[in-house]
Amino acid sequence: MKLVKLHSGKKLDLYSANVQTELELPLLPFSLSAGFPSPALDFVDISIDLNKHLIEHPSATYYGRVQGESMKDAGINDGDLVIIDRSVEPIDGKIAVCFLDGEFTLKRICYKGIELWLMPENNKYKPIKVEEDNQLLIWGVVTYVIKKTL
Repeated sequence: MKLVKLHSGKKLDLYSANVQTELELPLLPFSLSAGFPSPALDFVDISIDLNKHLIEHPSATYYGRVQGESMKDAGINDGDLVIIDRSVEPIDGKIAVCFLDGEFTLKRICYKGIELWLMPENNKYKPIKVEEDNQLLIWGVVTYVIKKTL
């Protein structure tokens, strides 16, 4: 099954999640020290399938390629791949893919009393107060961020 592009926009590209493939990758059976080095094993016979590890609800899961820097202070940068679960409840504080007035955007959900705000994680961008005349659909909640470090 091939990855299908569902939407391409200025802020986010959306893809269907192909969870029918399996790719068992080696998993180190110990924690990685970020301080002093720890001894490594000569061989590893434990593996992990990232589909099984990262995707809890396959039929409700999608990938999104982030465009822009409005969420950089949350550790989500331009070019990162986010895993989006449409079955997760979009509660206060969650980062969500929102369809606002015909455009997808990635923001943190923030309730202030009865007001709903879509909050960027970069002070160069302004928070968006959702008004009655706005059309909003909270499309899905971000569960993981995959980034390339090189």
